[in-house]
Amino acid sequence: MPPAAPGAASAAERAGDALEVSITDVEDAARRLQGRIVRTPLLRVERLEPRLGRRVWMKCENLQRGGSFKLRGATNAIRALPADRAARGVAAHSSGNHAVAVALAARDRGVPATLVVPEDAPLAKTSLVEAAGARLVRCAPTLAARVQTLAGIVAETGAVEIHPYDDPLVIAGAGTAALEICADLAEPPGCVVVPVGGGGLASGTAVTLAARSPGTRLWGAEPAAVDDAARSLASGRLVGHDGTSIADGLLTTLSPRTFEILSRHLDRVVTVGEDEILAAMHLAAEAAGLVIEPSAAVALAAVTAAGGDLPPGDVVILLTGRNVAHGLLRRALGRRRRDRVSEGGLEPPPPCGD
Repeated sequence: MPPAAPGAASAAERAGDALEVSITDVEDAARRLQGRIVRTPLLRVERLEPRLGRRVWMKCENLQRGGSFKLRGATNAIRALPADRAARGVAAHSSGNHAVAVALAARDRGVPATLVVPEDAPLAKTSLVEAAGARLVRCAPTLAARVQTLAGIVAETGAVEIHPYDDPLVIAGAGTAALEICADLAEPPGCVVVPVGGGGLASGTAVTLAARSPGTRLWGAEPAAVDDAARSLASGRLVGHDGTSIADGLLTTLSPRTFEILSRHLDRVVTVGEDEILAAMHLAAEAAGLVIEPSAAVALAAVTAAGGDLPPGDVVILLTGRNVAHGLLRRALGRRRRDRVSEGGLEPPPPCGD
């Protein structure tokens, strides 16, 4: 295993140094989360079904407390801390949603939190961090700056780092959304599609599906401009990227831990363009009445781009969050209905009749 990043020792102390995350870890996380998160609905979206030729479901983590699935992993990690370590406080770096989740989970447990966010993080996310009473520290909009700033805070305060994705407890917490999918569907779905950034959600979903629904395919979705996961898995080695995307929650890269899990369990990564992401935000509002952020829209865009190439059976799209800047949301919702999601893909459906 490569040398650990700053702060990674705290994760090892809490969960051991093994790369593996098991279904037992996910089940333990579900017990810790009981009564502390929303069991989000699994919404059937019939308006998309004639075009895709199958039943379509959306797991609505955009309706989670804090506006994203990230509360699952953050709550699990912070609740698992021994009292003496929790009293020192927690700290994390994030483009926004993980920061919101850590702030809420820390407030729920009554411990201080410090969050490092890039200076260009959306106000829709940073305002939620401050509203939860956490200390907000801004830095340059690079991963290196985030890691360096956080390392200084951890060294100064003794706070425990809660990594956004490279932590077994965070991965296991994220996997509880898939537990709910498996419990809520009468029959196993043919495919579950999740966005991929650092790979924590995809890894937790992979562990859960492998144990509870082994016949279900797991697909990842990624912006084409930051397609490091697709290229890493295709080449068999970790690679980075130097691009950017409106899907700010997916700008991170896989870790050795998430790469190892996804190398075994992820069947395919579909990449989509920026216009397709905007069109998918529009489509979610038109077809399901849902506000989703660009990172969540990547999964919906991947499904519409894949169309008939999807595996047989129901498809479940995991909508990861709703925290989007108002200007970007207006831009997405103002798109003309005749704009196609992709060449040969779906158009947003016509408005419902009176």
